[in-house]
Amino acid sequence: MSDDSFPEFEEFGIPAVQLLRGVLYSQDDESTWDILLSHESDLTTYFAKISLTVVIDRGEGLAYLRQLGDDQRTDGYERLPRLFRKTPFSYPATLLCALLRDEYRRYEEEDLDNQRCVVEVEALLDQWKSYFKKESDEVKLRKSLLANLSSLEKLKFVRKFGTGGDTWEVRKILKARLSLDLLEDLNDRLLIAEKK
Repeated sequence: MSDDSFPEFEEFGIPAVQLLRGVLYSQDDESTWDILLSHESDLTTYFAKISLTVVIDRGEGLAYLRQLGDDQRTDGYERLPRLFRKTPFSYPATLLCALLRDEYRRYEEEDLDNQRCVVEVEALLDQWKSYFKKESDEVKLRKSLLANLSSLEKLKFVRKFGTGGDTWEVRKILKARLSLDLLEDLNDRLLIAEKK
């Protein structure tokens, strides 16, 4: 295909690419956020053709793509390959999601002074250790915690905050993906797994 046979540039392509790359936050990229809002119907139609839903939470200032569930993939859409794979989290990653979501809940309920939910690695490590055997090596537990934080960073659930690397911001997408009901269910399952 030659360059001159491309269709005319559409501005909504900018947020479309950002959404395919992950979460779009209004605070991170205001101009792309504004384009997203002004082209919401174009984006909805565009992504619906490949069985994706655009989720826009104006209140939280975030947008992301959600794949239709198997029960929604009818009328030929079931023939489309899945864009996003469902990969179950390991126990440590699941545990970390639950701990971070709980931190975000506390931040929303109690911390009225700060714009961001920020957690210290040391405080997380204290909680983290309580889910593992008492004789576990603390150095290994710390490495495991940091490795799982890095994994969640790739999903944009967290990001490093400041320059030290020992402080992390819990991003709003974690709240969107893990509701309080799901958090309760997850905590119950973690308790069962811990007892085994």
